[in-house]
Amino acid sequence: MGGWGRWWAKRMLTQVPEIELAGCVDTDPRALALAVEQLGVPAERCYPSLEAGLAAVDVDAVLVATTLASHVPVVRTALEAGRHVLVEKPFAPTLAEAGELVALAESRGLALMVSQNYRFYPAVRAVAELVRSGELGPPHLVEIDFRHRSTVPETDGRRGHRLLTHPLLMDMSIHHFDLLRMLLGMDADWIRCQAWNPHWSGFEGPPVALATLRFGDVMVGYRGRWGTWAPDTPWTGEWRMTFEHGEATWSSRDMAGGRGAERVTVWTGTGEPRELALPEMPLVDQAGSLSEFAAAVAAGREPQSSGRENLGSLALALAAVESSERDGELVRL
Repeated sequence: MGGWGRWWAKRMLTQVPEIELAGCVDTDPRALALAVEQLGVPAERCYPSLEAGLAAVDVDAVLVATTLASHVPVVRTALEAGRHVLVEKPFAPTLAEAGELVALAESRGLALMVSQNYRFYPAVRAVAELVRSGELGPPHLVEIDFRHRSTVPETDGRRGHRLLTHPLLMDMSIHHFDLLRMLLGMDADWIRCQAWNPHWSGFEGPPVALATLRFGDVMVGYRGRWGTWAPDTPWTGEWRMTFEHGEATWSSRDMAGGRGAERVTVWTGTGEPRELALPEMPLVDQAGSLSEFAAAVAAGREPQSSGRENLGSLALALAAVESSERDGELVRL
């Protein structure tokens, strides 16, 4: 029930009618006090450990919004207790640990889903359909730019993602890598990545990265950075996809969730660019993840972005880290 857990509880759980908040867990009493104060959660439904919460309340599922270091033990505890799990990305620090959690969930017949919430935007779904339709022919080049101001006031200190060893690649780029896998319908063959940390960044680890990736016949150029003097991009970044018979540029919602940035524009040799119609999605972002999770549990099916499926996105992010630590050496997936 840190800041991110309270965001889920206040802004996302309330949008999905199938979900009822049964209890809150945190090892920090101050976080539980904020849950009571800010969310109106009864104090008797706040617990100092997951074990205590599961013993007190008969729940179907557990939402894990802890820091990365706690993902594996908390998810394992929930699965061993027979509960379905929705967990924030990246859902484990290593592929071996992630694979163990996937195997545990499958052995218990439980849903394990990773909240890759960028999949749940109208523009993303429109682009996925454009690629699948073959209307523009096969893609051969994808260019992605992500930038976001992340200045740190001198009085604020380093905290949150600024303390991560690889704040850009593991906290943000993993979203873009996951979208690449979803949109192209395949896993990457290899990646080369350079990441670095300007002395004035305010980050412990490198917040800037350049990468080249190959997905079959498709080449990808990726640029990402925490820190910019220019306007922020949307969280999904700004994309240009070149196909045999045209190009598509797109972005998704802006930093405040506004729809102004949500558009897909297609260029061909026939004249003026055209805007693609976007599908109606009543729930987007984390609420979209949560709704898909609830629907999958109710139907007894594997959710989109299940732990098993998400192993490819985690592997790609970890390969980017490995390449950057080897000064841009090519790493095969």
